[in-house]
Amino acid sequence: MTENQTPLRIVTLNAFLPGYRLLHEFAERNGHEIVLVVTLPQTDRYGSGSPLAVDLPPGSNALITSKLRTVAAPVIEALRPDVVISAAFPRLIPGEILEIPKYGAINCHPSPLPAGRGPTPQRLIYEGDERVGATVHRTAAEFDTGAILAQHIAPLPDDLNGPAIMKTWRTLLSRCLDDAVPRLVAGEPGTPQDPALATEAPFFTDAERRLDLTEPAAVIRRKAAALNVTSPTAQVTVDDTTHTVTRTDPATTIHPPAPPGTVLATTPTGWTIQTADHPLHLTRQSP
Repeated sequence: MTENQTPLRIVTLNAFLPGYRLLHEFAERNGHEIVLVVTLPQTDRYGSGSPLAVDLPPGSNALITSKLRTVAAPVIEALRPDVVISAAFPRLIPGEILEIPKYGAINCHPSPLPAGRGPTPQRLIYEGDERVGATVHRTAAEFDTGAILAQHIAPLPDDLNGPAIMKTWRTLLSRCLDDAVPRLVAGEPGTPQDPALATEAPFFTDAERRLDLTEPAAVIRRKAAALNVTSPTAQVTVDDTTHTVTRTDPATTIHPPAPPGTVLATTPTGWTIQTADHPLHLTRQSP
């Protein structure tokens, strides 16, 4: 805990284990206490088939419910938290909860808001952004619209694959929390988002998940990385069979020129394929 910082009682809302871990680590390093974790009972947008509560550390207090107004709000009110923090929680948080905490409610969002509002912020990278961004903002009535308390941005990682983007997000969001929570406690209103700069980040379509191997290598790598942030979902079709690609890497072997999309070599783990400019090695998911 930093000097002169008062320990806080925190309620978190999470539906994805990395989101909970982010907040748990923040609380631990700053001497705060998570008094309750609110999570959802059903499969969520991140593909988890069971409630987050089954993965929480022993002794954690968890409330598994989709009834935020009628079930979660009274429980949270009884705990009298100082702060409510959400991270990777795919439901709008009602006013009945937002009005409870002493200092307010904030949300962690992995994009440089107001760009990338919505459930798939990695879409910004898919569509050409060469930055990884993270924001902590006041929770408002609509998704990802509240005033910004902290924001950090970094270039795309050198190892341009999904797990590296996730790791960068985690680092940036940790910094954002360390900056934002003291500002929240101090009563700072934050910087309003400019609606004119806002963009939406909806779910990827099935067509968008299929990589076009005739595009430039940098484009394929960026798209595959964005598609694989939370789990491998990038798809390629080789020899009339669709495969899931877990990572891409620049080819290390020199091959003769070939048309884009040509399979240059096959390995036990994938293929080397000629793109519009440079060969790439694609690693496929094990059967």
